[in-house]
Amino acid sequence: MRLTASDLNTHFRPSKCDLRVYLRHTGERETPPGPYEQVLFRLAERHKKAHLATFPEAWDLSSLPLTERLAQTAEALKKRISVVYQGALSSVLELDGVRCEILGEPDFLIRGNVGYILRDSTIAKRIDINHHREIIYRLQLYGLLYERMFRARPEGLEVHSGPGDIVPVEYDSGAGVLNALRRILKLKGAGSEFYSAVGWSKCGHCGFHDRCWQRAERDRDVAIVRHVDQGLACVLHRQKIVSVDDLLRLSESQLAAIRRPWGHGTQRVGNRAGAILCSARALQSGQEILLSPPYIGGSRSYAIFDLEGLPPYLDELEKVYLWGIQVFGEQSCPYRCATAGLGPDGDRQAWETFLRIAQGIFAEFGDVPFVHWSHYERTRLDLYIERFGDRSGIAGRVRRNLLDLLRVIQEAVVLPLPSYSLKVVEKYIGFRRALPELNGEWAMAKYMEAIEMGDGRKRDAVMQEICEYNREDLQACRAVLEWLMSKWSWWE
Repeated sequence: MRLTASDLNTHFRPSKCDLRVYLRHTGERETPPGPYEQVLFRLAERHKKAHLATFPEAWDLSSLPLTERLAQTAEALKKRISVVYQGALSSVLELDGVRCEILGEPDFLIRGNVGYILRDSTIAKRIDINHHREIIYRLQLYGLLYERMFRARPEGLEVHSGPGDIVPVEYDSGAGVLNALRRILKLKGAGSEFYSAVGWSKCGHCGFHDRCWQRAERDRDVAIVRHVDQGLACVLHRQKIVSVDDLLRLSESQLAAIRRPWGHGTQRVGNRAGAILCSARALQSGQEILLSPPYIGGSRSYAIFDLEGLPPYLDELEKVYLWGIQVFGEQSCPYRCATAGLGPDGDRQAWETFLRIAQGIFAEFGDVPFVHWSHYERTRLDLYIERFGDRSGIAGRVRRNLLDLLRVIQEAVVLPLPSYSLKVVEKYIGFRRALPELNGEWAMAKYMEAIEMGDGRKRDAVMQEICEYNREDLQACRAVLEWLMSKWSWWE
């Protein structure tokens, strides 16, 4: 059996999943990487090559076949070559009675005072066991293989992180990664497919998403019920409670008494049982369950507010590159947006443009609510107030007027849906997009392409595409808001 550092990535990224290891090992078909994943790959490669350029005398083995890279790496280290790029290390170990070939491919082997430092380069920003266990384990694997091949401990293990920092990783003689490899070996050797609970955030970026979710929805798996987490779904399956119908045979007190994994121990489901069973009833019936009148205020117009931004591993600033607003209602206005331009002042300029747009909306429409979906807009406002300030007080006024439509829905109605993401809810209420194939990850990928374009006209055309996508996000949010406002009649 061959086990590699890539198996660690498979197990832990984009989120930990045992089944993904088995499916990939057995050659199950998965969805090819989309534009977003392709951009991440290009950025990661560029990050590595930029770091490579700081070592002018490095041996670059990246173009060689694996067997030759193994031989050349051993030869380079015997010759005390200063830096080896994309080398390869291997050893044979017996794990749980199985003879395994273990393979690792560190990005850099850097000669130190007495031995070699093993270093990987990644665009990840947070390098620790909680955020990127696979990175820590990869380095531990390299250290173990180096020690077995050269009969000496590595001089150091390091990560070249996204911001450009060199982050040391403590070597534990491979104890942690050997346990991870034993688990992977067991998963690869499973005689047949086993149960793994789906999860909306867990499965979002996985190539097997459609396969697993279609099966879960077909089987009415308990894991598609909102508030049923991964651990609880597995506990329920072990108790033969596998479907929504099975779940609804439990009373609230019976479900509340079930213990689920929590931290290093377990915890009773407790008072979450009522919300779980309510969600299950909605899924079973296909009908909404009303909880209370939706609190949406009495404004005659609403500013729908949506941001497009880059996460920290793509941009150290966590930049918002598009601020989109449109007013709907008895009075309305055309779509307006502020986009971050190129150069060091682009981020500030977009913020100041947004504040001018917001000030104009308050002047024209009065103290209108700024309706958004989930917490992202609130947290970004706080970030930008801290970053650039709010001398005129407009950002603070926007913040006071924020109305989180997702929270309003959660408090007012239980929907027969596995997720309350905007894309899922808008489809449920019948909203149809002109650009249904686009999403926030597409927008991020297009923006990353745009900022690298030398042709200004092409860059502007791409930004216009992103604005059109954002405008549809606002229209979708408006459609959900108007659908929810119609629910007032249910209590009359």
